[in-house]
Amino acid sequence: MTRNTGTRNTWARNTWTLSADHVDLRRPVRKPRPVEIGALPQRLTLDLARTALVAVDLQNDFCHPDGWLASIGVDVSGAAAPIAALASALPGLRAAGVPVVWLNWGNRPDRADLPPGVRHVYDPDGASTGIGDPLPGGSRVLELGSWSAGLVDELVPEPGDLHVAKHRMSGFPGTVLDAVLRNLRVDTLLFAGVNTDQCVYATLVDAANLGYDVVLVEDLCGTTSPGFCTDATLYNVRQCFGFTTTSADLRAGLDTQEP
Repeated sequence: MTRNTGTRNTWARNTWTLSADHVDLRRPVRKPRPVEIGALPQRLTLDLARTALVAVDLQNDFCHPDGWLASIGVDVSGAAAPIAALASALPGLRAAGVPVVWLNWGNRPDRADLPPGVRHVYDPDGASTGIGDPLPGGSRVLELGSWSAGLVDELVPEPGDLHVAKHRMSGFPGTVLDAVLRNLRVDTLLFAGVNTDQCVYATLVDAANLGYDVVLVEDLCGTTSPGFCTDATLYNVRQCFGFTTTSADLRAGLDTQEP
């Protein structure tokens, strides 16, 4: 008898078939779902059956006017810019069977997972409002389980989505992200989120170094940094690590797929 592997269970992509007296070690075979999209430096053919979306740090502390960055005087409009476009793109990606991984910064309440170098970036004089410090509304900066670390209201996760907490610019060191992606049995990662030139880029570079194919979706990413930072990031992604595309090109490719 085969154990039930419902379509909402992402672990069903990497499982055995079990009975009382037999174990079949063959994993489920997913039919390729190739789709061609416009991209730089060249057009791409993706296999949707082996692709996931990684959405980085689209959370209140980075994007909300009552969040941490806004409280210390940062204009968060650039970070909030991709939210509507991502909300619009998600239904098509989910309908195509592309898993969505929400990768949010969420440090331990005791900050034991933060080395001095990470703390210093956000509290350079030791007296500023840094990671784990209280905000006027009562939440603590980027703390796991808090409002600060939560997704913005405009982005609503679905039951089949996955959530991974990180505590570095990159989402890979000290997290389960690689294990989750390997269990999804994906090769290609689409990247969305903030900041394009910081956490998105750091995670993308680590993914490329681990052997994933990486595609940054330009308009699904945003940043509070000056424009030249995005320009340099896009150049480096195309030159050294992978590819860039847009949600319009992605949607045009998805529209060619059979239901």
